[in-house]
Amino acid sequence: MRRARIDRSTAETTISLELALDGSGAREIATGVGFFDHMLEQLARHALIDITLKATGDRHIDDHHTVEDCGIALGRALAEALGDKRGIRRYGAFTLVMDEARVSAALDLSGRPFLVWDVDFPTEKIGAFDNELVREFFQAVASHGGVTLHVTREAGANSHHIAEAAFKAVARALRAAVEPDPRGGGEVPSTKGTL
Repeated sequence: MRRARIDRSTAETTISLELALDGSGAREIATGVGFFDHMLEQLARHALIDITLKATGDRHIDDHHTVEDCGIALGRALAEALGDKRGIRRYGAFTLVMDEARVSAALDLSGRPFLVWDVDFPTEKIGAFDNELVREFFQAVASHGGVTLHVTREAGANSHHIAEAAFKAVARALRAAVEPDPRGGGEVPSTKGTL
């Protein structure tokens, strides 16, 4: 099984993360940020990636460091679990609808980090959660996982639905990209021979 464990401790956060790419979507998430936990549970379930994540942070300031640092840890774990990326599909794309919301995600496990984020929210917060942290999380995953990631909101009027559709769309795209390619011959999916 392709697995990774990341332990990260700074003056702002302490994070322990275990990830298994060939999982069933099992998850045990505890960051202290309720809405974020809910989104990470969606990510694990729809990517069929097992995630155990425990995080504590300086939430007396705000949730920014906790959310961003979880993204850093998840990106690093993804890169470690993928190794040289031999035999994977590499690319994934998915358009997900959730009630009135429609969000598309496309990604390339290229080793070249880049985020194109075209998602706006009609409100600044979902409950106590700052919506701008959704982008910060995916920026950290892309940067530390070596992922080229494009996320686009195509429709939506409810901030919760838009955020959840984004997490689920990325999850489904990631699920496709990390899958073994039965026709790929176990090779690195690049004409360069490396990613």
